[in-house]
Amino acid sequence: MNEKPTLTSTVKALLYLLPALIILGVFNIYPIIKSFLMSLYTDYDYFNDVVNEYGFDNFVYIFQDPEFWLSMKNTIIFVIGVVPISIAISLAIAILLNAKIKFKGLFRTIYFIPFVTSVVAISIVWRWIFHTDYGLLNYFLGLFGVSPIEWLTDPTWAMPSLIILSIWKGLGYNIVIFLAGLQNINKQYYLAAQIDGASSWRRFLHITVPLLSSTTFFISIVSIINSFKVFDEVFALFDGKPGPAYSAQTVVYYIFENFYNNWEFGIASAAAYVLFIVIFIFTLIQLYIGKRKVTY
Repeated sequence: MNEKPTLTSTVKALLYLLPALIILGVFNIYPIIKSFLMSLYTDYDYFNDVVNEYGFDNFVYIFQDPEFWLSMKNTIIFVIGVVPISIAISLAIAILLNAKIKFKGLFRTIYFIPFVTSVVAISIVWRWIFHTDYGLLNYFLGLFGVSPIEWLTDPTWAMPSLIILSIWKGLGYNIVIFLAGLQNINKQYYLAAQIDGASSWRRFLHITVPLLSSTTFFISIVSIINSFKVFDEVFALFDGKPGPAYSAQTVVYYIFENFYNNWEFGIASAAAYVLFIVIFIFTLIQLYIGKRKVTY
């Protein structure tokens, strides 16, 4: 039986929520408001913490800054390179792990390890794998007659290197979510399709894909948001640099560079808000598509 909220019950509920509200307010809401205000700083005395002038000059600056547009372009290339491939590979592996195979638990653990491992540790290993002279990847490519590739020092190959690393690192999380989605599909659908003579491909296309659409939708939203915010992998893989000739500089790296190295807090905050708006627009587009395509 639902009871109408009263003043007493509302106050009691707020008191229960108060610790969480305080934490959210201090560590989430306040930084958001503060960074927005900082994006409007056009004349700021850092040593005395005095703002002499507010305005939109920082937004004008970043829209005229070629480095910002290069960072945005690199970020979008990264998102396009990582998200679809990562989802496709994760789904394929999840389907294999969901089948009746031996050592299923071992394989699940192996695939999930990259997700819980430090990005720095992973990047150190991949720097060795990508090494031009001693790297494992060039060694295997050499078996097929491919000349050594300068993965981390050639601007052409810097972004593909970053994409490969990020796909590999993100597989574990996506696989676990896909496995949960696959196990929620009623087996009766597959049995009925088998009786009707449907092939494996048609069962995948007409049963697995539609009934897994909500899971795929969730993973795509999370993956796109995380990919737009990529920074750790860039910093660790290229030893604190944004790749050769800024070929792997992303928007978050641009924000980091302006905030911590150049002390341009207003520009960094403005870039952060532009990135927020871009992510927000992409998420709205996904929600719009999801309403029409996702089966619940």
